[in-house]
Amino acid sequence: MAVPRITRRRFVAGALAAPAVLRFSSVLRAPKWSAEPFSLGVASGDPLPDGFVLWTRLAPVPLSTDPASPGGMPPGDVELGYEIAADEAFSQVVQRGSAKAEAAWAHAVHLEVTGLAPARPYWYRFHAGDSTSPVGRTQTAPAPGAPLARLRVGCVSCSNYEAGWFASYRHLAAEQPDLVLFLGDYIYEYLEKSRATVRTHSDGAETKTLAGYRNRYAQYRTDPDLQRVHACAPALMTWDDHEVQNDYADRWSQDFADPDAFLARRAAAYQAFYEHMPLRAVSRPQGASLRLYDRYAFGDLVEFQVLDGRQYRSREACWSKPSHGGGHVESAKSCPELVDPARSMIGMAQEKWLADGLSHSKARWNVIAQDVMMAQLRERQADGSAGSWTDDWNGYPVSRARLLQHVHDAKVKNPVVLGGDIHSFWANDLKLDFDDPKSPVVASELIGTSISSWGPPYEKFAAFAADNPHVHFFDSRQRGYLAIDLAPERLTARFQVISDVRDPKATLSTLASFSVENGRPGPQRGS
Repeated sequence: MAVPRITRRRFVAGALAAPAVLRFSSVLRAPKWSAEPFSLGVASGDPLPDGFVLWTRLAPVPLSTDPASPGGMPPGDVELGYEIAADEAFSQVVQRGSAKAEAAWAHAVHLEVTGLAPARPYWYRFHAGDSTSPVGRTQTAPAPGAPLARLRVGCVSCSNYEAGWFASYRHLAAEQPDLVLFLGDYIYEYLEKSRATVRTHSDGAETKTLAGYRNRYAQYRTDPDLQRVHACAPALMTWDDHEVQNDYADRWSQDFADPDAFLARRAAAYQAFYEHMPLRAVSRPQGASLRLYDRYAFGDLVEFQVLDGRQYRSREACWSKPSHGGGHVESAKSCPELVDPARSMIGMAQEKWLADGLSHSKARWNVIAQDVMMAQLRERQADGSAGSWTDDWNGYPVSRARLLQHVHDAKVKNPVVLGGDIHSFWANDLKLDFDDPKSPVVASELIGTSISSWGPPYEKFAAFAADNPHVHFFDSRQRGYLAIDLAPERLTARFQVISDVRDPKATLSTLASFSVENGRPGPQRGS
């Protein structure tokens, strides 16, 4: 039997989780509520072979305008009860206990459950006084190295509340995935001022404070379709930029303002992120720092390397040029800083961690789940020059080259990169040298479109095709998600789209499908 590798998160989380599995003879009671305390639903995440994290947040007034009373809650921690069952009717309750909703974390619960059987579904709910939460369904991961014939994964990103309804979440939940990957831009911090909106952000201001970020998450969490997708399966979480501010990088804001002031804003944003996600206590933020990246194995089938592409990256290249705040198009000729080997997309420590994980993985499939496009994308400009966007891996080409060279040299089995951010579907070959037509394909890349955010101009990006022969598919005209079926011999990906993001009852269809064969890198178009 394979010996499980213990990551930092799993070691620390295991130590912190011990009190969560104590049995209690009865559910602890709380006073009656004047409004529904479970207004934000429930969620689960971080599945391991013996357990997972269960989340909820008490918020009878989810959009409270009193910063001293987030969610309309009074001061002080609240104990509530929980139940975990082997069946949806809760006739076979396997664990009961108490959980703490901590006032310091906006009365959020991050319950780390252990002691369960591997590779099976469970149902859970919370109790607080006279109120019971919605029921959530989750599941444990298979035992390390255990045979696994199939894993169904949904990949979502870029859900802008103002841009439309979250019907894609509803349809994904109906597919009953085994796992949902949130790949960034879970919320949007800004207010849309140039395009017509479908809904409005409640506070009428760009989010910059802890109270503001809390209410922004709370508003998104009140959406019934977002609640459905969280209640249907465990999640793995990462972020992109809009959880803090557009195009930020480490301590540098979009406009490269005072780094100390920006780090204070980032600390507020990271705290609110933790408060609203099914994360373990090891991810509790320390000021402007939050450990998010980790790896997760599902039997012998797949290992996910979940990256943090924002917190540790080098600042964006050629930032001092007039009018060039945040991401912009550059080439190595116009911006020699782009090819500085000291620059990193994910930080040198995370680069090493990723390389070590890929080298030691015994899984059939190795999936890198992260936030932005990795493939080279040459963008031809009006003057005929070709450059690339500096806010994704194209802005860190040497860092990308180091990773892909390692994938090649270490003979990583079936590497697949997943991403979001660009509000469009992509199927790409990842090559050792994108400028050499004969360079080998070493990995596959699949990118899902946005849940609701506006897409980039289709005609403009379609015109880039001739300069990017490694791109097999692109479409920015529709909203939806990426659905993946993993099996030992094949990965199948469906680009799922909704009929109209402005319609909360939008219907679903498949735009295109691709497969990656075991031992053959590069996505192939399906029927």
